[in-house]
Amino acid sequence: MIKKTLCFSNPAYLSLRDSQLVIKLPEVERAANLTEDFKKSAEVTRPIEDIGVVVLDHKQITITSGALEALLENNCAVITCDSRSMPVGLLLPLVGNTTQNERFRNQLDASQPLRKQLWQQTIQHKIKNQAAVLSQCTEAETRCMHIWLLLMMQRY
Repeated sequence: MIKKTLCFSNPAYLSLRDSQLVIKLPEVERAANLTEDFKKSAEVTRPIEDIGVVVLDHKQITITSGALEALLENNCAVITCDSRSMPVGLLLPLVGNTTQNERFRNQLDASQPLRKQLWQQTIQHKIKNQAAVLSQCTEAETRCMHIWLLLMMQRY
């Protein structure tokens, strides 16, 4: 079974209920003009066993210890990022995760030409995905993204 990767780039509350990761948005929770029914329907759940990687890419993400425990028990990797969206931490289960260890070993043992090929494929797919998203955007959205990209490149 293919595990899913969840990336959180906005403020979120992550907790556990009935072996499901519960995702709530603080803006919805705090909005006084929304009904309780709407707030309840805005809550999203994902089965823990379907998750392979969780990326936490925002300073205002709250995750409960129970959610972390359930993710790790299901061999999920939790990655934290800094303010530049660069990974700074990796949380893995301590139990003998042979699959993860095997992946690390294969990555370490890969030849330099293979590493370069894999990196090239990764970048090519990222560009294709960005082009697909861009093709679905309006002209105004495209302009905004272009400005945002220019600003992000200046940060680095």
